[in-house]
Amino acid sequence: MARPDHDPGRPLDPRIERTRRVVLGAAITELARSGYGAFAIESVAARSGVAKSTIYRHWSGKLALIADALEALNAQPGPEPRHGTPRERILRLVEHLATVLADSDLAACMPALVDAAERDPEARRSLNDYNPRRRSALSAAIAEAGASGDLRPDLDPDMAATALAGAIVYRRLMTGQPFPPARVADLVATVLGSGV
Repeated sequence: MARPDHDPGRPLDPRIERTRRVVLGAAITELARSGYGAFAIESVAARSGVAKSTIYRHWSGKLALIADALEALNAQPGPEPRHGTPRERILRLVEHLATVLADSDLAACMPALVDAAERDPEARRSLNDYNPRRRSALSAAIAEAGASGDLRPDLDPDMAATALAGAIVYRRLMTGQPFPPARVADLVATVLGSGV
């Protein structure tokens, strides 16, 4: 989500950026602790020490705040500069997901996000936009591996990315156990084949 208080042509005031990071961190912690239904801007204000009016000046409500927090606090390894082989980029992206979902407030938010998507159509739409964007870097790396001959050319990059991410998310949500980041290479070989 874009920062509604910021003109991209101007540098962001460091005080505003600090406050923003504190509020976003408090929002993730609140979502992890309270769930989506009980999540309240008042609680984020109390947890962050930032006035409720300041929070509402920058975010229209809880869904906007949660969406911005998810985007800002879960930065993926960037595609540029393109270091390494497609396999190394695939491994790096999948390891990032496994690490984030191993032990973090973001991982603890997952049940709340599933609940939100089930109960709130606006939250469902937001998550349905968010998830493909998050998978796009992995899909692109898989497509590149297919184009270079490292993978079967008929492999569907989005389906393969969904299978990789899905295994990690499923394990975290359904068993309560994180997928071990050290086993990511095994997962990638199982889903994509050992020729990657």
